[in-house]
Amino acid sequence: MDLLHCLWVMKLPATKGPAMAQIDRVLRSNLKLRHLQMLVALDQFRHLGRAAEFLSVTQPAVSKTLAEIESMFGLPLFERSTRGTEPTAAGASVVRFARSVLAGYDRTRDEIAAEASGASGRTSVGAMVSATPVLLAQAVQRLKARSHRTTVLIEEGDLARLLPKLRLGELDLFVGRLEPGYASPDLETEPLYDDPMVAVARPGHALARRRAVQWADLAGQPCVMPPPWASLRVKLEQQFFAHGLHPPADIVESASFLSQITFLHQRGAVAFMARTVARHFAQQGMLAVLRLPVQVALPPVGLITLRGQRVTPVTGLLVESLREVGKTA
Repeated sequence: MDLLHCLWVMKLPATKGPAMAQIDRVLRSNLKLRHLQMLVALDQFRHLGRAAEFLSVTQPAVSKTLAEIESMFGLPLFERSTRGTEPTAAGASVVRFARSVLAGYDRTRDEIAAEASGASGRTSVGAMVSATPVLLAQAVQRLKARSHRTTVLIEEGDLARLLPKLRLGELDLFVGRLEPGYASPDLETEPLYDDPMVAVARPGHALARRRAVQWADLAGQPCVMPPPWASLRVKLEQQFFAHGLHPPADIVESASFLSQITFLHQRGAVAFMARTVARHFAQQGMLAVLRLPVQVALPPVGLITLRGQRVTPVTGLLVESLREVGKTA
């Protein structure tokens, strides 16, 4: 049994019937890594020529390989048109399978290479900005103190972007706010601490010198607000309405910490961020926390992993470090 077979044999349920047996045979035995890589590239670029360029092969070679794979399944996997290629329903399923297997392959390769070179492994983390500067940074510092040659890959984003990567095996765990709307039976969640929101401005801002700040003081200020689709945006706007005010008209919409800091300093804007993050950067003189009660109910910060998936030793060490830091947050 080859490595690729070992990686996916545990992923597939038993199948029955002639058609299902054919699909089972293709997935278990016939597909090769080059097939999976081409399917993922074709899904990513949605164009035979660009996929061929990415894979450093000719376009006819991509067309021929795709025809071979579709012949194996007896099903069309991509629809060709003048606009490019689009996966069919079956194609989308096979692409998800390909991404999952390739992620497992990459992880296994990296772990073996790390052991061979004397390093201690690699782990990949999806993180929201609310968890990165304090929780994750301190946890990585603890991990490095135990194993300084361990590599930690950090990919920032929100749940909508990062959870699919977690499910495909491209990430080992997620760190951020545990939004209840994303709860699912296949996910294991572990809250670590509550982290309320605070209002912030640049050091020296007129509001930063006040002993008490009111929502009316913010209504006329330039503000950096979360994007319209973020649940926090609605909750913040409701705070203005609850005090008989309209939300600020002069706004920039962004969830990026870099954008927040930039507009705090360039435009004298006010922004909202997690209290642990705000305090951390206030200590460095980058911003000031305003004395304004922000009574917005938020989910706790914590961890998300795939239920039933065994974590690697290095990921387990990082989880332990995250728990340790979480107790002091």
